[in-house]
Amino acid sequence: MKLSKKDLLGIRDLTVDEINLILETAESFIEVSTRDIKKVPTLRGKTVINLFLEASTRTRTSFEIAGKRLSADTINISSTTSSIVKGETLIDTAKNLEAMNPDAIVIRHSAAGAPQILARIMKQPIINAGDGAHEHPTQALLDMMTIKAKKGKISGLKIAIVGDIAHSRVARSNIYGLTRMGAHVTVAGPATMMPRYIDRMGVRVCCRLEEAIRDADIIMMLRIQTERQQENLFPSLREYANYFCLNGENIKLAKDDVLVMHPGPINRGVEIAPEIADGPYSVILDQVTNGVAVRMALLYLLTGGK
Repeated sequence: MKLSKKDLLGIRDLTVDEINLILETAESFIEVSTRDIKKVPTLRGKTVINLFLEASTRTRTSFEIAGKRLSADTINISSTTSSIVKGETLIDTAKNLEAMNPDAIVIRHSAAGAPQILARIMKQPIINAGDGAHEHPTQALLDMMTIKAKKGKISGLKIAIVGDIAHSRVARSNIYGLTRMGAHVTVAGPATMMPRYIDRMGVRVCCRLEEAIRDADIIMMLRIQTERQQENLFPSLREYANYFCLNGENIKLAKDDVLVMHPGPINRGVEIAPEIADGPYSVILDQVTNGVAVRMALLYLLTGGK
């Protein structure tokens, strides 16, 4: 089996079988990262361009590591080092990169829909590494991989996603993926950060953290995305933390074996208390580890690796 499309633009485009294919392929690459020499010749001779026009630490680094561990040549371009700062359009940048015959382009952009534009005009596979507040498909895939590794399944689990739902591409991709895989998803956050009609995506909507996490198997906390907000949506960080910070007291409402997740970066003491982020419930660093394997799997599947 292989993916039905040449690009990965969003979780919404994937079938259950395709999600399982990606996760199973990623599991097979976990072992590579435990070797003394962390490299296989799978993509030798292939070139992957990481076009990151928005700030990133985990996603950009893991895509670069993923390419190098598969023996691909990886080229990293940021907004400050590209001709976009000189006025070149995204399409002109993409066309020039295409003329150099890379084998895949990974793009992160602050504008929703930027990867879709490139996918329409370029012959190379395009991988969406996050576009505005739209989707972040590789994050959702690594989250699903982490849940499956720790719980043995996704179907039937109670999963709470808490925080700035309206501006979170991670929330959107996870809702698409987790509900498609049979999980029961609840979203919670301030009313000012909750999209209208989000219940139509098949989730339960709460306005209180405590209600959302009660008897939860998984709690996924989200950062307040002030860079995407056009206005002040809450009185203060202290006020937000009083109602929506996951801490040692309210986590007792969840199941005893609950897992705590966060896509990063973490604002300690705002959406999650330090003792929870670093405590026994946390699988945040497991998410980072699995992110390399998921991105290795996607580069392999989309570039026809051997």
